[in-house]
Order: sequence, then C-alpha cells, then structure tokens
Amino acid sequence: METNFITPIQLWGSIEGIDAAPVSTAAPDGMFRSIFQNAVQDVRDTEANLQTQQYLLATGQIDDPHSVQIAASEAQLSTSMLVQLRNKALDSYNELMRISL
Repeated sequence: METNFITPIQLWGSIEGIDAAPVSTAAPDGMFRSIFQNAVQDVRDTEANLQTQQYLLATGQIDDPHSVQIAASEAQLSTSMLVQLRNKALDSYNELMRISL
C-alpha cells in the first residue's frame, strides 16, 4: 500500500466526451463550440430517452416504472446544465464588452 497521499499534478490531455481538436489562432472558438454542441446533443438524447420511457410506461411494456422518473430527472438536469452554460457564456460576453481598451 502506498503511504504517499499527495499525488503530483498531472497535465490534462482532454476533457472526456469533448472533441479534442487542437484550438488554433484561426478558430479560437473550436473547443467552446464543441462544449455547447455536446450540451445541446445531451439535452436531445435525454429528452428522447424520456419520451421512449414514457411511451413504454403508457403502453405497459416497461418492467421497472422507476426508470421513467430517472429519465425525467436526467432530462431536467441536462436542460438545467445547458441553461447555466448559456447564462455563464452571456455573463462572460457582457463582462468582456465592458472592458475598455
């Protein structure tokens, strides 16, 4: 067993699930854009999963009704996350516009 509890800081390669294309000077918004695209796609996926689960519940084809509530919570959380990302992006943009050069 290792007795050293403090691990050295490691360089992050990329964030999981985000297109890790290198960001160049010509396209500084590459990673920024991919974060929002992934968030929007996540909202679409969770909403589709929720609709499928609701359909299965309504037609009596589902064995575990609690999965509908789980899908609803996931859809709500992903929508909330997207709204918060948008709010933070707008706050950042407004802050940058207030900077005088």
